[in-house]
Amino acid sequence: MPATINDPHFTPAAPALSAVLAALDEAGGWLPFDRFMALALYSPRGGYYAGGAGGIVGRGPLDGSDFVTAPELSPLFGATLARQVAQALQASGTAAVWEFGAGSGALAAQVLAALDAQGRADVAYHIVEVSGALRARQQRRLAPWAARVRWHERLPAVIEGVVLGNEVLDAMPVTLLQRAGGLWHERGVAWDAASGRLVWQDRPTDLRPPCAIDGAHDYLTEIHPHAEAFVRTLAQHLRRGVALFLDYGFPEHEYYHPQRAQGTLRCHRAHRADDDPLTDVGAKDITAHVNFTGIALAAQEAGLEVLGYTSQGRFLLNAGLAALLQEASIAERAMAARLVHEHEMGELFKVLMLAPPASAAGWVPIGFAAGDRTHTL
Repeated sequence: MPATINDPHFTPAAPALSAVLAALDEAGGWLPFDRFMALALYSPRGGYYAGGAGGIVGRGPLDGSDFVTAPELSPLFGATLARQVAQALQASGTAAVWEFGAGSGALAAQVLAALDAQGRADVAYHIVEVSGALRARQQRRLAPWAARVRWHERLPAVIEGVVLGNEVLDAMPVTLLQRAGGLWHERGVAWDAASGRLVWQDRPTDLRPPCAIDGAHDYLTEIHPHAEAFVRTLAQHLRRGVALFLDYGFPEHEYYHPQRAQGTLRCHRAHRADDDPLTDVGAKDITAHVNFTGIALAAQEAGLEVLGYTSQGRFLLNAGLAALLQEASIAERAMAARLVHEHEMGELFKVLMLAPPASAAGWVPIGFAAGDRTHTL
């Protein structure tokens, strides 16, 4: 029987764990992992992104953060991205940016400052944010642009502009599939009363990865119905403009490589990674790499077109990072180099641009002018 709030096994993140235990009780003692991940990250009762974890994004463990993102690493990230944003705004005849999951607000501040420098102070900035704690942090950081920034808890009926999602897709709940002894199971979560902790529990399933996995060895992986559903929903709302996603991940043939037998699921806390999402529920991030082929196919099925797909390093160089580096200090250059180096973020992170047909014709996005890898999806 699930523990109660008075159980001695509760951790400091007890509110999120109690939400999981309540859901387990309602579901008969077993939750699919995607449901568990949604509660651990987004439950109003202490979910990680709902304010139960503290700093989340920052430069290092000394500032109380758990991980660093590209905008926190270097302001040149947002300044370079803004060049692509400005081109897309002009090509689509729109004047708004919509950012999903804006974190600390660093990217928004960088893009707004760069657009101002380009004479685009007319551009409105909208942030879709589910976390009240992060929303407050963003409002403080974006105070200089208070008249132009608006916050939303859900999608509007119509979006016209440039949609930005930097490390958003990786935080969407995933379904875990485990092949053991040649049979496929869905991996879920249960409560072990004897040990007083959450445990894995697998159940037979008809679900499968989107492609065959060669070999007969045991294999653990993820599928991404939530991220793909999000893109389909976005396609219904995006009337004019583009959607630009930057995240770590692979095309399908790399994602489901036979040798990637332990999947990509990871947790992050205080700039340390682990592979145990069942402990410290609500106190650490849970993430999985993105299957960009699945995202692109979902977008196309919903009526969007793929305008480009490439590595983050190639995208930033195409968009003009090298020119910005010429005016930067040595220290700034060193930090910005991590954005493009293959052994840092340059290769692991990818960039995908989508657009409705009306906004896709007649122009080539500068970020994909060379080295486009759409053919590998």
